[in-house]
Amino acid sequence: MNVVETTLIDDLKNPKTQEKAFRELVSTYKERLYWHIRRMVTSHEDTDDVLQNTFVKVFRSIDKFKGDSKLYSWMYRIATNESITFINQRAKKSGISSEELKDHLVNNLQADVYFEGDEIQLQLQKAIAILPQKQQLVFTMRYFDDIKYKDMSEILDTSVGALKASYHHAVKKIENYLTD
Repeated sequence: MNVVETTLIDDLKNPKTQEKAFRELVSTYKERLYWHIRRMVTSHEDTDDVLQNTFVKVFRSIDKFKGDSKLYSWMYRIATNESITFINQRAKKSGISSEELKDHLVNNLQADVYFEGDEIQLQLQKAIAILPQKQQLVFTMRYFDDIKYKDMSEILDTSVGALKASYHHAVKKIENYLTD
């Protein structure tokens, strides 16, 4: 951790500086976390809800942050877990699998006024939606967020070798989907 991050964490834990530090935290990480969540839950409105839940959980849990990882890695893990929980709960309420829900969300992507992608991007999102959840995560973290396997290993608590294999399988499945 760097000095700025350490100071921010200390300020978040101090009741006197907590509010200002939280605004700084949100300002610093909101956009990166938004896009990570958005790739998982697809819809802008749902992303905003999950992002808000993520920051609430970060705020409530900051005292439990031990500093074993970077602050962003810890928040990224929370955002990932909140996204998965959201998808699973939404699927359960709808009486369908999380994969069916993801497919439904991607099919509605064209109607989303916040989606600015072209046909190729839409096809890529559809290809990603057919991947198993772990492969989706690994692919989006590596391809879109350019997260190093070492950092991903920390976030997902999975070995680097397993992550590389998941990414390789995901790429093959996406290539097959896009060429069919």
